[in-house]
Amino acid sequence: MLNVTNLHTSYGQSEALHGIDFSAKRNETVAIMGRNGMGKTTLFKSLIGVLPLKAGTIEVDGHDVSKLESYQRVAKGIAYVPQGRMIFPTLTVTENIQTGLENAKSQRIPDEIYALFPVLFDMRNRKGGNLSGGQQQQLAIARALVTDPKVLLLDEPTEGIQPSIIKDIARALNEIRKLREITIVVSEQVLSFAMDVADRLFVIEGGRLVHESPRAGIDAERIKQFLSV
Repeated sequence: MLNVTNLHTSYGQSEALHGIDFSAKRNETVAIMGRNGMGKTTLFKSLIGVLPLKAGTIEVDGHDVSKLESYQRVAKGIAYVPQGRMIFPTLTVTENIQTGLENAKSQRIPDEIYALFPVLFDMRNRKGGNLSGGQQQQLAIARALVTDPKVLLLDEPTEGIQPSIIKDIARALNEIRKLREITIVVSEQVLSFAMDVADRLFVIEGGRLVHESPRAGIDAERIKQFLSV
């Protein structure tokens, strides 16, 4: 479903990603693990088109999206939940979710969204800025899901969120896969969360993927060494 080949991204003259290669199958979750500053967010911004590629290709369901604008990539099936969530604080929960329906045939929010995140139904008339961090994260995921994506990108979804809500998010992501057979790519520093949701784990360091492991055969101690400062 997602194929990334020889991806290079630069900030001016400084290259940040150095030949990234990975793929994710339909109905598979892949975790990109790494410390802050190792290239996770740069990779995700490159995948969605916020940052232009210096070289390489990105394919979604067999279609090359490498040269498309970000909104065109969304139309091709990529949804992006950015680090920090980036919800609209002055809009209600309902209005925030509806922004994801801008190009949809129906402006009706699917029932499954509220089934996945019941708290959003309870707070549907509350302003996004008045939600807790965990509730805002659920809102950001819901907004992405209503675009009906083939590939869902989540950048640091557990950042600043209490453990009980992290468990809720893991449960929801696993349920989403059952309902939609969606491909999920998540960047993360919390190994326990990655183990709850991911089929395969990669480690990024210095803009390069330096380790890959299936969840079943994971070397947890080695990954912890990569994640330690």
